[in-house]
Amino acid sequence: MSGEEEENAAELKIPDEFLKAKCLMNCEVALILEHKYEQLQQMSDDPMNQMSQVFEKSLQYVKRFSRYKNPDAVRQVREILSRYQLAEFELCVLGNLCPETVEEGIAMVPSIKTRGRTHDDEAIEKMLNDLSLIKKFE
Repeated sequence: MSGEEEENAAELKIPDEFLKAKCLMNCEVALILEHKYEQLQQMSDDPMNQMSQVFEKSLQYVKRFSRYKNPDAVRQVREILSRYQLAEFELCVLGNLCPETVEEGIAMVPSIKTRGRTHDDEAIEKMLNDLSLIKKFE
């Protein structure tokens, strides 16, 4: 992206460093923080002594807003969304918010319908249906 262009995530006009950055969904962050919490528990009789308030609040947040709790479901969500050649942030927004309809998905991530992308309404609907099946059987 040149310095002259205005940023616009709806059209995927964002700096390259953000397009290439690895993003994590809330459910992935929850798994990582829960693993770290378990490590702290093993190292100390009172893990709260070693856990900062930021760590604790972050863990509470991602657990509360994680749509998927099962580690296998988390892996499946990333695998399914990765099939659609989404930018990392698009993948994470869809995985975090779990839109139920094509209209909701496009409203949340308008860039999935921009010109030059292969996502038609049927492909988006299939992607969202695949996500809802994971949630249903979790």
